[in-house]
Amino acid sequence: MTMEIMSSPRLDQGTPEVLRGNILAYFKNSWDVYEDLFEVMSSDESYFTRADPLRHPIIFYLGHTATFFINKMVLAKVISKRVDSRFESIFAIGVDEMSWDDLNECNYEWPTVAEVWEYRKKVRAVVEKCIEQLELNVPVKWEDPFWVIMMGIEHERIHLETSSVLMRQLPLDQVKENENWPVCPDSGEAPTNSMEEVKAGTIIEGQPVHHPYFAWDNEFGVNKTDVKDFKASKFLVSNEEFYEFIKADGYKTEKFWTEEGWAWRNYTQAEQPTFWVKTATGDLNLRCMTKEIPIPWDWPAEVNYLEAKAFCNWKSEATGKPIRLPTEAEWHAMLQGSSLADQKNWEGNNANINLKSYASSCPVNKNGQGNLFDVVGNVWQWTETPISGFSGFRVHPLYDDFSTPTFDSKHNIFKGGSWISTGNEASPFSRYAFRRHFFQHAGFRYVETETEVDIRIDVYETDDLVSQYCEFHFGEEYYKVPNFPKATADLCINLMKGRSAKRALDLGCATGRSTFELAKCFDKVTGIDFSARFIRVGHEIQQTGKIRYALPHEGELLTYHERFLSDFDLDETVEKVEFWQGDAHNLKEQFSNFDLVMASNLIDRLYNPARFLTHITERINPGGLLVLFSPYTWLEEFTPKENWLGGIKIDGENVTTLEGLSAALKVDFNSVGEPLEVPFVIRETGRKFQHTMSQMTVWEKKH
Repeated sequence: MTMEIMSSPRLDQGTPEVLRGNILAYFKNSWDVYEDLFEVMSSDESYFTRADPLRHPIIFYLGHTATFFINKMVLAKVISKRVDSRFESIFAIGVDEMSWDDLNECNYEWPTVAEVWEYRKKVRAVVEKCIEQLELNVPVKWEDPFWVIMMGIEHERIHLETSSVLMRQLPLDQVKENENWPVCPDSGEAPTNSMEEVKAGTIIEGQPVHHPYFAWDNEFGVNKTDVKDFKASKFLVSNEEFYEFIKADGYKTEKFWTEEGWAWRNYTQAEQPTFWVKTATGDLNLRCMTKEIPIPWDWPAEVNYLEAKAFCNWKSEATGKPIRLPTEAEWHAMLQGSSLADQKNWEGNNANINLKSYASSCPVNKNGQGNLFDVVGNVWQWTETPISGFSGFRVHPLYDDFSTPTFDSKHNIFKGGSWISTGNEASPFSRYAFRRHFFQHAGFRYVETETEVDIRIDVYETDDLVSQYCEFHFGEEYYKVPNFPKATADLCINLMKGRSAKRALDLGCATGRSTFELAKCFDKVTGIDFSARFIRVGHEIQQTGKIRYALPHEGELLTYHERFLSDFDLDETVEKVEFWQGDAHNLKEQFSNFDLVMASNLIDRLYNPARFLTHITERINPGGLLVLFSPYTWLEEFTPKENWLGGIKIDGENVTTLEGLSAALKVDFNSVGEPLEVPFVIRETGRKFQHTMSQMTVWEKKH
C-alpha cells in the first residue's frame, strides 16, 4: 500500500487542540483509504452486483459508512440537520443476517454511483466541521461527543476490510488491478508444520473504563481465565497443509464436521475453500482481491470456521492427538509469549497487518514472532470461542446493536487481524466475531491440548416473556412493591421456624430468584418449571452468577440489563440449588421427601389443579408445608372450566378458590393461619405495568 496508514490515536494525551488535530488527521486518513479501496471497481455496473447473497451490493457499503456518521451524530445531538434523509435510511442497516436486516432487493431503488459519491463529499464536510468546532476535553470518554466521531472512524475501518472481502467475491471482470493494492509476489514451498510449547497461566482480558484508546463496548470489562500449557502449530495452516484434508475426502466425510458444518457443506456443495478456483486445465488458482494467481501453497488457507473445525477433527483422527482450534484466551497466551506482546498497534515490521506491505496474504513462514509465526497479521485466526461480553459489560447507548446481537452463540471470535486490519482492528484488545459460515480474510492455526472447551451460551435474553420474568425476579422494585419472589421466599422461611428445613421444592420457579432465596434456609432446594426457557435462565445464573436481558422500553427500543447473584447476597447459595424442567402434574419419583413445597402463581395455570394437589401430597413429608400463592385468575386458555377449583357457581351458589382448595386438601392437610394478600408488579414496557394481588395459603400435612 503506497498510502500511509495511520494508527488509532491515544485519547488521553496532549492539549485539546493537539488531540483535535490528531483526530482530524485520523479521520481524513481513514476516509481517504476507504474511498481509495473503491478504485478497484471496474465500472458503475459492478457496484450493483451482489457478491454474496447474504450481503447487499457494493453500492450499499459505499454509502453505509457515511450514513453511519450522520445517524450517530444526530442520535448524539452533535448535529440537528440531516444531509439526506433517504440515504440515511436505505444505507443504515444490512450487514449481517439479523432479523432487522432487509436484504430483499425488491425493497430498494438504489441511487446512482455518482449520487453516492456526491453524498459522501457532503458528509465529509459535515464531519470535518464537527471535529474542528466541537468542544473537546482530554481525555475523550465514551459519553463525550468526540467518542461518536471515533466510533464513526473505527466503523469505517471495519468496513474497509469487510468491503474488500465482498470485492474479492465479485466476478473477476468487475474489479481491476490498482497499484495501491498490490498482491504479494512471494511464494514457494510450504514449510512443514510443527508443534511448539506455549506456557500459559492466568490470562486477563478486557479494558478498563479509562482505556487510552477507542474501544468497542465488548472490549471493556474483565475476564480471567486459567489456561493450561498447550502446544500450538508453529505456522498458520497453509494451503498445502489444508490440501491434505481435501485429498483425504475431508469435504465428503460427515464425521469430521459439526452438525452445523455438515448442513452448510451440503447446502453449498463445497469441495474446497471458497477462494480457490479450478481452471479449465484442472490447475488451482487463488482468487485475490483484484486478480487470480497460481495457488501459493505456502500462503495461509482462508476458510470459514466450519471448514477449520472439520480440518482439526480430521487432523486429530489422523494423528491420534487432541487437536482443535484455540480459544480466545489461548490466543492471548500465544500473544503473551510472542515478540509483539507489548505493542499496542503492532507497528513493527514483522507482521503483515495495517496494510504495510500487501493487499493480500503472504507466506506463512515470512513473519516470525517468537517461536510462532503470524500470531498477529496475515489472516484472522478462528477460535472456538463464541463472542459474549466480559464481566462488567455495558452497551453503548449510541450503538446498542454493535455487540449484543452477536451474543447469540452463533458468532465466533477470530483474533490477530489480517493484512487489511487497521485502527482498532489492529490492536491486541480487539474482539470481532462473525457467523461461522461467513468468509473474511481468515484462516487458522491449531492447538494440541487435553483441555476441553467450555462453550457457554451467554446472550442477552430477548425473549419478551423470559426477559419480563428476569426483571420480575432480579430487577427493580416498582411503585414501592417489594420483589415478589423474594417476599414469597421470606414468608416461607419465617414459617419454617422450629421445623425441619432440609429440602424444599420451588414449583413454577420461573427464572429462579425464589429458589436461590429459599436456599438461605434449606440444605437443598429444587426449582422446577414447565418452561425450558425459564429453566435455561436459572441454569445460566447458577453457572455464571449473572443474567443479561433486554427489556422492551418503547416501541422497538430496548434497554439492556446485567444482574449478579452477588448483588442480592445469593452467590453463596448456588451449591444448594438445582433446576429441572418438569410437569407439576407428573413429577419424577426423585422429587419427594420435601419439608416445604412452594407453588407460586401456579395453581390457576394448571390444566388439572385437583390432580396436582393429589399428586403433590405424596411428595411432602408429614408435618411439612404446602404454600400456595395465586391471584386465582382462572382462564380457559390454561384450565378447562370444569377443572377450575373456584371462581364458579355450583348449584347456583358461589364457590371461591379458597373454598375449593379447602375441600381438595382437607383429608391430608390442616390449614395454617389466615390467607395473606401478597402484591406484585410485573413490568411490561417502560410505562406499562401489571399490579396484582396473590393470595397466600399455608397447609400443613397431617402426621
